[in-house]
Amino acid sequence: MVLYLKPSAKTTLCDDAPKEENTVNKSLHTSSARKALLMLSLSFGLLLACSSPDATPTSPNQPSPSGTAMPSAEPTAEPTAEPSAGPEPTAAPTAAPSAEPSPTPAPTSSPGSTPSIYDYRENFFQNYKINPFVEAATDPLSTFSVDVDTGSYTLARSYLNQGLLPPPAAIRPEEFINAFRYDYAQPLSGAFALQTALGPSYFGTEQTRLLKVGLQGREILSNQRKQAVLTLLIDVSGSMNRENRLGLVKQSLNLLLNELRPDDRVAIITLGTDARMQLDYTPAGQRALIQQVIDNLRPEGSTNTEAGLKLAYQAAKGAFVQGAENRIILCSDGVVNIGERGPESLLALARSESQQGISLTTLGFGLQGFNDYLMEQLANQGDGYYAYIDTLAEAQRVLVRQLTSMLQVIARDVKIQVAFDPELVDQYRLLGYENRDIADEDFRNDNIDAGEVGSNHSVTALYELRFKPDLRQNGEIATVSVRYQDAADQQIKEFSESVQADQLRNFTASSEAFKLATAVAGFAELLRDSLFIAGRSFDDILELIDSLSPNTRQRADVQELRRLVETAKRLKNPRPAVDFATLLSQSENPRELSNWQNYLLQQLGGNASQQP
Repeated sequence: MVLYLKPSAKTTLCDDAPKEENTVNKSLHTSSARKALLMLSLSFGLLLACSSPDATPTSPNQPSPSGTAMPSAEPTAEPTAEPSAGPEPTAAPTAAPSAEPSPTPAPTSSPGSTPSIYDYRENFFQNYKINPFVEAATDPLSTFSVDVDTGSYTLARSYLNQGLLPPPAAIRPEEFINAFRYDYAQPLSGAFALQTALGPSYFGTEQTRLLKVGLQGREILSNQRKQAVLTLLIDVSGSMNRENRLGLVKQSLNLLLNELRPDDRVAIITLGTDARMQLDYTPAGQRALIQQVIDNLRPEGSTNTEAGLKLAYQAAKGAFVQGAENRIILCSDGVVNIGERGPESLLALARSESQQGISLTTLGFGLQGFNDYLMEQLANQGDGYYAYIDTLAEAQRVLVRQLTSMLQVIARDVKIQVAFDPELVDQYRLLGYENRDIADEDFRNDNIDAGEVGSNHSVTALYELRFKPDLRQNGEIATVSVRYQDAADQQIKEFSESVQADQLRNFTASSEAFKLATAVAGFAELLRDSLFIAGRSFDDILELIDSLSPNTRQRADVQELRRLVETAKRLKNPRPAVDFATLLSQSENPRELSNWQNYLLQQLGGNASQQP
């Protein structure tokens, strides 16, 4: 930090402070004694700030005390990292047919939190809006594609773990809900079992009810799954040198290798400035050879995702095995800065090749500049699965415990349609699934692409309902229909179940799955600033979590959920800034000032609004 006391005199206050100059061109109308006392106080306070054991050297691209991001200086990649791996403004992906997603404003951290060294305004998300209430008399049908992705939840977790609120556009409630298990019963026959439950919405008005639709896929044991032919497409561009992204990719893929069977086959392709085949299709039994190729990867060059995908699909088609699981696994941060940079042609390529039996799973890594929109939509169009990996524990969950779910598809083009009885249901609202909407008339159109479900996958959807005043206790309020192509015999199948009004339970009598799903959905709604949860708070979510049974509360994922809710509460409601006089009166350390720049201006007779 540098303070100008007059234009010709510059005084450096501490050597490891950011090299950003804040200039105050003012005449100080104070006595010499007051000046001396003031400078003594400032020197003492700043000495504490600069010499504290907690004070660490500031990164060149750390935000300044005023909250303005410093010029970014990318880490030097080896051996030939690109000068700047972040997307240029013109590279913002465009959604078809809606408006293009734009970089979201940088999340603000609490005054007491450590500022991030990255500028998160480079991240790309698509704002899909929020589903409104729909009049059942006008439109009694709700139709959507299932979604088993979980990337939105783990991405939000990564933000919160770094002391940042995730952008509202990053929140997709269905991916929060489906990140948790609800212990649904296995189907007695066929690919799916369907469960419904009805109870209070908890977050709505007294008249609002919540309908939970749970779809449980049949489990296939790992030793009974198909052979896997995997094309590992690994981003080694300069941006993967940030935050040890490539290092986490290597660790994650080594976990994957441990789970593969000897008859599975693996190829490795890297994408950077161009695409390269690093290892042709090799039996997974040769684990040491495959691992050596992965461990030797180094970040280099720019990001040509187009070239990487084209080479991966070309290789996968050449090695295609009928009856096997032919899948590309893309590990990337989604940054695209050369080749085809807009998403349209990339998504079209994934959509076209998926029709040839080659699926695309995307695994996201890193936070600065991360392109959530592209990674999520590539998996969607590629008939695959999108997960965001922020820790090795998450890699363990996705690539070890849930590997069979990824590699053994049990049903394709899975669609759900709920038909509400307008005589009993006044209005309904689907929580999430905004980008999975399907026209009602296309429910039985089997040319329409929908979601894929793997072994033991479960899908949960929540509807808020407003009933008619004269609701009968024995009426049928809705019919839930599921349509899909069975992967075992390739036949189109459909089944339906009714939802009865007498299923309604009070909240205390509702199942643990119902309560947990409600808590998770409420958390997502608060994070995305949904107007439909106005009046509720993070304390309400915490209260609901604490009402769960001891067995549920003690689950690791539920304990983590509670911690994240606490973090979000703190970030949404930060401690108020404390002025210097109060700090001194309380004998607190002046380093806790939320904004040194404002304090200095205040002491010199100015304020932040008068900055040049």
